[in-house]
Amino acid sequence: MDFVEQVKSSVDIVRLVGEYVRLKKAGTRYVGLCPFHTEKTPSFGVNPVHQFYKCFGCGAGGDIFKFVMELEGVTFFEALKTIAERNGIPMPKRAEYNDPETKQRAALLHMHEIAAKLFESNLHSSMGAQARKYLAERGVAPESIAEFGLGLSADSWEHLTRKLEQEGYSAELMELSGLVSRRQEGSGFYDRFRARLMFPIQDESGRVIAFGGRALKPGDEPKYLNSPETALYRKRDVLYNLHRAKGAVRKLDRVVLVEGYMDVIGVHAAGVHEVVASCGTALTNTQVRALKRHSERIVVNFDPDTAGANAAEKSMQMLLEEGMRVRVLELAGELDPDEYIKDAGAEAYRGAVEKAPVYYFWLADRTRKRFDVRSAEGRIDAWKAILPAVDRIHDKIERAAVAKDMASYLGVDESLVLERFRKGAAGHTGTAPRARAAVVVPATERLLLNALLRNEEAAAEVLPALRELDAVKTFVTRNIFEALFAAAAAKDMLTFSNLEARLVDADKDLLTRVVFADESSEQTLAVEQARDCLRVLERQEQEVRRSNLKSRIQAAERSGDLTEALRLSRELHDLEELLRKERGR
Repeated sequence: MDFVEQVKSSVDIVRLVGEYVRLKKAGTRYVGLCPFHTEKTPSFGVNPVHQFYKCFGCGAGGDIFKFVMELEGVTFFEALKTIAERNGIPMPKRAEYNDPETKQRAALLHMHEIAAKLFESNLHSSMGAQARKYLAERGVAPESIAEFGLGLSADSWEHLTRKLEQEGYSAELMELSGLVSRRQEGSGFYDRFRARLMFPIQDESGRVIAFGGRALKPGDEPKYLNSPETALYRKRDVLYNLHRAKGAVRKLDRVVLVEGYMDVIGVHAAGVHEVVASCGTALTNTQVRALKRHSERIVVNFDPDTAGANAAEKSMQMLLEEGMRVRVLELAGELDPDEYIKDAGAEAYRGAVEKAPVYYFWLADRTRKRFDVRSAEGRIDAWKAILPAVDRIHDKIERAAVAKDMASYLGVDESLVLERFRKGAAGHTGTAPRARAAVVVPATERLLLNALLRNEEAAAEVLPALRELDAVKTFVTRNIFEALFAAAAAKDMLTFSNLEARLVDADKDLLTRVVFADESSEQTLAVEQARDCLRVLERQEQEVRRSNLKSRIQAAERSGDLTEALRLSRELHDLEELLRKERGR
């Protein structure tokens, strides 16, 4: 067994995928919302017997390596290395895996590790006195400084640049890292971050892939400077602190979204560990989907200033479109989360999170401030203002319930509101596209194929006899069985992945559906199941042969060929005797 197969056979795909997607057991498989596209009803499944995943909505599918490659945007070798290291499997030294892309990404990751350690060292050295004072004034405890790996970039043009040069990195790689910049005039490079409090930004696996730097010197702009986009870092895909928060998010089935790094650190220190932030950019669909993989419930707690309110409004629409259940937290005193916790305490903040109102009530409160709801005209205007948001709710039952609540809250006649939604329901939902009819696979084919893939003994015993049956040529799954025969002849392991590799896309999809339809995982039952299916097929083939013989006898008699009719009659008699004996068993 080569190393790839060793890792694949040692790692439970349900546990691995479950680190990224909330899965629920459904029979012998596990289901959840697909991490590769937006959906409200789960169409994503994981098969633990054959170690693969499949989404019947977008078509994504594969094994553990493809899952990590697609979700984290890494090469095959990086996925292999990541999975092996997480599961305590030592990597062999294999030169053939060192393709240029993988080598470059490994170098960029190592440079970020070097930078993170250097920045941490700077913060705790004599040059970090001002930064440590700033953190103390902001109420950041030493424990939080250590947990979040905070650091300091030196007030120097080449402090990190020289360190990376000493480590043997080329000018080209240093520039690609985003940690240093090329001089506009003259030659050489300089540090991108200088005299800034440094916040390491990690991917979902916890690897440092970028930095955010807060200015400490007066007049140093911008106030926050982030790493540029690199081969490691696409800011639209990354959420700050998700790698730490996801365990708590899953446990509590809730995520708290704030605006900045300091907010995350303050909220986390207050005991709300399910907190994340976008990395200096407006919230994106990719980030929302990353959150939805862990929970559909979110509390949005943006800063109370105009920019924060505008960001909240834009984020709300995206969150709702992605099917998130949104609550909005506005803190008393118009304080941001970090300030509120210092002023009111951690317990008060945790209580505020628990009591955060549902988005529609938050929106209604904002609307009430714009219109005079003491008058009938004002109430109608307020209702019209909130109506587009209610209209966007996809589920008609939820839409009607929210409309009823909002009408009551704004003082609008509920019966008129509900009548409006009843009349508009047909136009709102539209006609759903008709799904392509799935191919119906007979039970015998489905049970036989699954038994052969589950058990080597069953395959060894049944395949030789099965190959001789003409009935296989009439199977819905005949191409899959032909591939199975070819794999057996080539002495390949009869696994799902090896069989799938021999099929065209349409048959791959059919194989996946057949395997996902299997409700049995008992290895011991597979041999008897395969034998039973073979006996059924043999009897069916004999019945077909019996029917054909009768037709040929009649044809011979009509043509006057009595010799041929007599010969066929003897053959029919022998076959019927055989069938009677088998029925008597």
